Amino acid sequence: MRLTIAAALFALSGHGAMAACIGQNLFDTMPAERAAAIEAASRDVPFRQGLLYQAVRDDQRITLVGTYHFGDARHQPMIERVRPLIDQAHALYVEAAPAEEARLTKALTEDPTLMVDPDGPTLPERLSPDEWDALSQAMSDRGTPGVITARMRPWYVALMLGVSPCMVRTMAEQGGESGGLDHLLVAEAQDAGTPVRSLEPWDTIFGLFEGLTPEQELDMIRASLPAASYADDYAVTLTDAYFDGDVWKIWEFGRFDAYANSGLSREEVDRQMDLAQTRLMDDRNRAWIAPLLEGAVEAGDEGIVAAFGALHLPGEAGVLSLLQDEGFTITRLDG
Repeated sequence: MRLTIAAALFALSGHGAMAACIGQNLFDTMPAERAAAIEAASRDVPFRQGLLYQAVRDDQRITLVGTYHFGDARHQPMIERVRPLIDQAHALYVEAAPAEEARLTKALTEDPTLMVDPDGPTLPERLSPDEWDALSQAMSDRGTPGVITARMRPWYVALMLGVSPCMVRTMAEQGGESGGLDHLLVAEAQDAGTPVRSLEPWDTIFGLFEGLTPEQELDMIRASLPAASYADDYAVTLTDAYFDGDVWKIWEFGRFDAYANSGLSREEVDRQMDLAQTRLMDDRNRAWIAPLLEGAVEAGDEGIVAAFGALHLPGEAGVLSLLQDEGFTITRLDG
């Protein structure tokens, strides 16, 4: 869940930084039985592996790129492979095009209450003393003092806990830039004169958490807190899995890590994971199919390229399965 939550920050940053985290890959040190359980949970998931695919139906063609939203030198081979496809494409589709990102930035600047609750009970009042102490320290490690964290909306705190301190520091040093593959591909499209279009509006992120009970909001924080103390290792682990193309293993790693370390029951962890998958992935995937189909029809022989978070590719409700349901033939290009 934490990588998916962190990925929701895609529209809060620009482009150009390298987030080089130093840590250990936790797959190398985890108990063998947990590694086996993660593998078993991932085994039958459709399109569980791979970052580059093509979907074809008649004369319609969509090239799909699973991205990682933070910078890494290992993005370069994918950029070089996708560059000629973007050059020739009718359009590049991303989660949020530059115009939508600008609208989000403007909204956050003009209305701080989108992220801060000025009236309700503070987080120290809602959490236990031990939970608040752990949260205050974790947010301080990410450059946000406790006096500010106390008034932040729980969903935004959970987002921040999903970003490791090394990534936060790097983005701060680079003026808020992330250097993620999405933004690098947008720059390629702009250089090529290829139009860049959004798959969803700028305010989508705020609707993802509507209707949560107060306790569900706090549980988002509780589920994210244990890993916050070793978030740099967590970031290295998930980044390595991404560049190995083992996409769904990223998701199941989060589940089994929460089983072991969150203090929540397995049932509660599963409820949190189901909620996150539905709201952050499945519902959005279904909403993206219409613009992708419209873009592919409009493009004709030129085709389109779509680049979005890698966890949106696999699964029964992943973009690839949904396109397959629409009659597209799916071919992996990087395996």
